[in-house]
Amino acid sequence: MSIYLNNGATTWPKPPCVAEAVSGFMLGRGANLARGSSSGRDIDTLDMVTSTRQQVARFFRGYRKCDPRYVTFTGNVTESLNVVLKGYLEPGMHALTTSMEHNSVIRPLRRLEGQGVKVSVLGCDDKGFLSPEVLQSFLKKERVDLFVLSHASNVCGSIQPLEDLAAICTRAGVRCVLDSAQTAGVIEIDVEGLGLAACCFTGHKGLMGPQGIGGIVWEPEFAGRVLPFVEGGTGSFSDDEHQPEKLPDRFEAGTPNLPGIAGLSASLDWIVEKGIKVIGDHERTLGRRFLEGVRAIPGISIYGPDTDFDRLSVFAVNIDGMDNGSAALELYERWGIETRPGLHCSPLGHRTLGTFPAGALRISIGYFNTVKDIDTTVEALNILAQEAGRV
Repeated sequence: MSIYLNNGATTWPKPPCVAEAVSGFMLGRGANLARGSSSGRDIDTLDMVTSTRQQVARFFRGYRKCDPRYVTFTGNVTESLNVVLKGYLEPGMHALTTSMEHNSVIRPLRRLEGQGVKVSVLGCDDKGFLSPEVLQSFLKKERVDLFVLSHASNVCGSIQPLEDLAAICTRAGVRCVLDSAQTAGVIEIDVEGLGLAACCFTGHKGLMGPQGIGGIVWEPEFAGRVLPFVEGGTGSFSDDEHQPEKLPDRFEAGTPNLPGIAGLSASLDWIVEKGIKVIGDHERTLGRRFLEGVRAIPGISIYGPDTDFDRLSVFAVNIDGMDNGSAALELYERWGIETRPGLHCSPLGHRTLGTFPAGALRISIGYFNTVKDIDTTVEALNILAQEAGRV
């Protein structure tokens, strides 16, 4: 029996209703979206997609009383970020980000930088936090067109002070785009209340859905300024050779991941019924237990926040004298514990934490983990640290 502690990559297991919804769509409905004869199955698919947009809009508290038109479905948060960044930023514009970003942010920005977009990176402290004062000071000196940041680090779990950062952007007239990959489903996000230009999300992490479904919750005026990333058939306005201007069609060319949307709908229902606070509190309780246990082990370094209230239950650790890849292999082969070693697609984040180029062993806790899972993992790390110390 394995102990799954790689929830930062994808949550597992999923609520049973998710697989049932995916299978139910493929076996019982299966019609394409807006590309049929208005049969019962065609209408069921349209209703399912529209209803899921409404669920997402309510979940993230979207604009104009949670209008579902301002929800775009994509394949994942990486695609969402590419749609926003490459569709909005033009040569001569100035994009700002942080030193704790995932490559889903950094790589599109580096491509755009090569095309004439100015890119600046604000340094976070060695715990992974961006100080609001650092952002405010920068915006007083520089004209910035867009600020994009991860809500929380996928490496060490540090949660950025989003309310303060978003308020600073609003006062400065700077568009703020959020990567919610690690926080959606664990922390409540009020897109309109925060004044976000766009909130990019993925379905397969904290939202407990299947892989291959993600999206964007838009501020309406900002969406109108972003050029479509992909153009083609939408099942609508078929007389027009140009991509439709109206949302949601503007950003959704081609057949979407309909089984994934069905699964996301089921997972959102499950989260709402369970309660985000209940889910977050359970993960924090287990994270606190892990943090306290590992701190007591000589020979283990922990990176990121020192406390449990400003972090997710995502931990980066290293064992003195032991490669983190070897540690991951030992944990799995001897105890069945699944983790993730390395750089976690975030070289800037590891440079900020002082763990580049070796990286760290990431242990990311999820809702379906137990106290026994945590205690077994702490004991296993203790054994590995003792063995490494004797080498």
